[in-house]
Amino acid sequence: MAKKKMVEAFDLLLRDLMETNTLFGGKIVVFSGDFRQTLPVLSKNMRATKDPEFCEYLMRIGDGKEKKNDHGKIEIPHSLIIPFTFEKEYLNLLFRNTYPDLYTCCTKTSFITSRAILTTKNDFVDEINDMLISQFPNTEKVYIAIDETIDPKDQSEYEDFLHTLNPTGLPPYKLTLKKNCPIMLLRNLNPCEGLCNGTRLICNDFKPHVISATISSGDFKNTHVFIPRIPLMTSEDEKLPLPFKRTRFPVRLCFAMTINKAQGQTLDFVDINLREPVFSHGQLYVALSRATSSHSVKALIRPPIIDENDDHSTYNVVYNENIEKAFS
Repeated sequence: MAKKKMVEAFDLLLRDLMETNTLFGGKIVVFSGDFRQTLPVLSKNMRATKDPEFCEYLMRIGDGKEKKNDHGKIEIPHSLIIPFTFEKEYLNLLFRNTYPDLYTCCTKTSFITSRAILTTKNDFVDEINDMLISQFPNTEKVYIAIDETIDPKDQSEYEDFLHTLNPTGLPPYKLTLKKNCPIMLLRNLNPCEGLCNGTRLICNDFKPHVISATISSGDFKNTHVFIPRIPLMTSEDEKLPLPFKRTRFPVRLCFAMTINKAQGQTLDFVDINLREPVFSHGQLYVALSRATSSHSVKALIRPPIIDENDDHSTYNVVYNENIEKAFS
């Protein structure tokens, strides 16, 4: 489940410490985790224990054993489906289902942070977050990042182009926030104080160089913190025309988040926006298992052909060999 480079570095470290060229320095190393997703959790779904039927359904999806139709798709129970209506209306339908009466409930922190929309791609996440922050009450605060090329000679030529890029793991160039809106931290700032990559917070106040916020979940829930501007480098794994540095607050809105980013999160209510089908191992299992019961999960499936009435079946990507090896 870890990145290849991390495993290789650990191997080299043990070889140096043990002064041998044997794999992992001759030490026994145990790799473990839930091969239905990428987090080390138990083989039993712990969130849905009070809903045994839903729990069994999740395990069949995670193991790739849920029955498929003639098109290679699995059928999602109608009780979990938000019917797809029209192309221009489906997002508003999703918003009303996830955040009903948003204007009235915006001051209720638990209401905002206990629910989320999950989807497959960052582009869809950005679209949903932009639409919801525009509907969110309160005065907006807009922050603009500073983008710098690694080689100063390229700055004047590429600066405007860098503003258009939105690499995975970096906050957007333009960040619009409002008081009481939910945000997610994108870097480990201070794990000892609960400021880790993936921590969800509620915005309190905005200053030119710091955001005042409150941690909304976990062991540090209700802790007041300050988020500073910091320089952030693009990842070497990103296929970008040129690497660059973006100085800004390491956060993004999280009314919506990608399914992969939602791993480890437990929510009271989850809406899954399958504008496009899942494309990676375990994504559907992760999405459906973020809540504690079937009553707290809804899925809106966009038919591959709009005129077709297929808003209740979707693909489930599972590499069975991983599952078999993990539990053999």
